[in-house]
Amino acid sequence: MKKIQVIQFGLGPIGVESLKLAVEQSWLEVIGGVDIDPAKAGRTLADLTGVPALASARVFPSLDALFAAVGQPDVVLHTAGSSAAASFGQMKPALDRGVSVASTCEELIFPALKTPQLAAEYDALCRRTGARIAGTGVNPGFVMDILPICLTGVSREVKSIYVERVVNASTRRQPLQAKIGSGQNPDDFRAKFAAGKAGHAGFQQSVALVAHAMGWKLDEIRETCEPVVATSRVVTKFFDVAPGQSLGIHQKCYGLVGGETRIKLDLQMYLDAPLPHDAIVVRGRPDLNLVLNGGVAGDDATVAALINIVPRLLGAAPGVRLMTELAVPAWQSPGR
Repeated sequence: MKKIQVIQFGLGPIGVESLKLAVEQSWLEVIGGVDIDPAKAGRTLADLTGVPALASARVFPSLDALFAAVGQPDVVLHTAGSSAAASFGQMKPALDRGVSVASTCEELIFPALKTPQLAAEYDALCRRTGARIAGTGVNPGFVMDILPICLTGVSREVKSIYVERVVNASTRRQPLQAKIGSGQNPDDFRAKFAAGKAGHAGFQQSVALVAHAMGWKLDEIRETCEPVVATSRVVTKFFDVAPGQSLGIHQKCYGLVGGETRIKLDLQMYLDAPLPHDAIVVRGRPDLNLVLNGGVAGDDATVAALINIVPRLLGAAPGVRLMTELAVPAWQSPGR
């Protein structure tokens, strides 16, 4: 059986982990990588990952350079940003050639929310070329949107959906600890959030996807974020946070219909957060209450979500696809 050929676009921490998991799959073949860092261009993926099996695959400075050297893959694994507009632009050379894209870009979970015209343009492009592009991940992409949507499959009526996620960020990678404001002055963090330069990306898109799946036309999506402030010193592998500095975030997002909150997402992500968990409450008929003790480990599971989506993405119709338009998420056996 022919293997699915993939390349990795973006060779930061998540991209490297994506490669490590991809190479373990007997049904995948990694043929190269792309990164804009000049120091990585020309190196082998084995150099970057420490995986000898990737010794024949090299890093290229652009998709065009990779295509010219090794040909076109079936799928691009994209882990290079949170902006839908930027991600569409990065992936245009692939989509123009009919190459599908699986991305961890948070805004691609529901790109029509902030970039409706661009989403429509790229959907038309994909339909012409036979490509597909979809966003996936843990949050957004599963815990606070797809999982509660799946739970409503046994509902006769749904009145509201509440999702709570508590994450101990001390166990997470350095870029995430930095993104949530670890060690920053709380007022500085508030200013950065107000400017759209801090906090958890994709929250509003998760609300929009849930509303879309429920058939609710939202009047408003409201989002707030406050820093969680340290009352004592907290030390991680990457940060030494003094009392009075920020440990992370308490971010909330609401979807309102007629002044009534139909969707509420509550994310507490900070250093040394106690009792991490994911909880979902669906109010309706029947009422549903699900708790995942310990929560879903984002860094590890994000890479799994990216790899597991590949066959489902290729089985979907061409276009800009939502997670709710693909087959049910499922683990793909390495030896399938």
